[in-house]
Amino acid sequence: MSRANGCKVALFVILVALIFGSLGFVAGFMTHTILIASEDIGAATSAPALTTPGPPATESLASPPSESTATPGPTVTGTPALGKTFDLFWEVWALVEEDYYGEIPPADEVTYGAIRGALNTLGDPFTGFIEPEVAAIQREDDSGAFEGIGAYVTMREGRLIIVSTFKGQPAEKAGLRRGDIVLKVDDTPIENMSIYEAISLIRGPQGTTVRLTILREGEEPFEVEIVRARIEIQVVESQMREDGIGYVRLLEFSADASAKLAGAIRTLLAQNPKGLILDLRGNPGGYFQEAVLTAGLFLPKGQVVVIERYKDAPSEVVRTPNEPLAPDIPLVVLVDGGSASASEIVAGALQDLGRATIIGEQTFGKGAVQLRYQLSNGSELLVTVARWFTPNDRAIHGEGLAPDIPVEVTAEDIEAGRDPQLERAAEYLLKGQ
Repeated sequence: MSRANGCKVALFVILVALIFGSLGFVAGFMTHTILIASEDIGAATSAPALTTPGPPATESLASPPSESTATPGPTVTGTPALGKTFDLFWEVWALVEEDYYGEIPPADEVTYGAIRGALNTLGDPFTGFIEPEVAAIQREDDSGAFEGIGAYVTMREGRLIIVSTFKGQPAEKAGLRRGDIVLKVDDTPIENMSIYEAISLIRGPQGTTVRLTILREGEEPFEVEIVRARIEIQVVESQMREDGIGYVRLLEFSADASAKLAGAIRTLLAQNPKGLILDLRGNPGGYFQEAVLTAGLFLPKGQVVVIERYKDAPSEVVRTPNEPLAPDIPLVVLVDGGSASASEIVAGALQDLGRATIIGEQTFGKGAVQLRYQLSNGSELLVTVARWFTPNDRAIHGEGLAPDIPVEVTAEDIEAGRDPQLERAAEYLLKGQ
């Protein structure tokens, strides 16, 4: 590698350092979960589905939408404090170029490696660098259509875990379940890869096949072949149950999620339901403002939805902006370990303010807010700038929300096609206990 190419490495790392010092706040976020849905990678931001818009991300591999639009990074004018540090960098790299027995990677690979190394020192999985190809796919994910296997995924302790699958899509048809661990993609082990690298291997054009090695609790590892498909994400599902309970599921907080949800709720309310179930299970999050508007469908205008705290700025209290659509109907919210980020904002507000009973399992615990920057070469940088707290000042990040009525779904329930959480919600609304 030439010294000119090496300069590019240093400039990129310097850019990262400068951004750390100069970012302001924009209320955007991505869950660490990823939606897997297309050829490369996608994501959740999530937990990340393997289809995308959004687990936890969308898989085809795609990821959950981030609340803010990417903004240009700051201009680099110089970083005197890093001068001596980069003297050492050049000292090391000159020795590598002179003595290394093997092929020197291309300049961009070295650059990206240097940036990732710098970001890893922060110990924050939500502050990260996204390469141009992956960033382009994630921007495409916002369109709501992707190519992949159709699953939300997240990365925990170096392992890629299925958060949920899309109904009727390839991952579900192949028998993948929540909690399955992906050990290999084709013949490539993915343990300790970044979630973006892992997703890039799973995603691909519709009609192509990917082979996954799966580890499931209580079983030996096994392989599954899945034919990728183009996946259109249905944001809202709803129905009037035979018992007179209205049911509506929100799969992600996309740009128009609250409007679509409001439409479904109006249709249900016209049928005079005895109560309403809002299903946020497996919902990895999405746009922050959509979470506020969704909570506002059930809470009075001006009610506190969430508190945002920053490092060096006053906290901001975010309130509902509009009159509610359904302020009085008995309400249950279903959550699980795949309910993250914006889902936790909504569930936490409704729980704290006594507007809904929360049933299910502990939520994901993603309450960190990321600012998203689009960099000069099309790559993106996500930097954690704030944390979310519920109206009663409960921390979301790293904690999650405990349900008012805990109900687990076992492997036996899944095998038998049972949904004890949904049935417990209906029982609560019908009997009041």
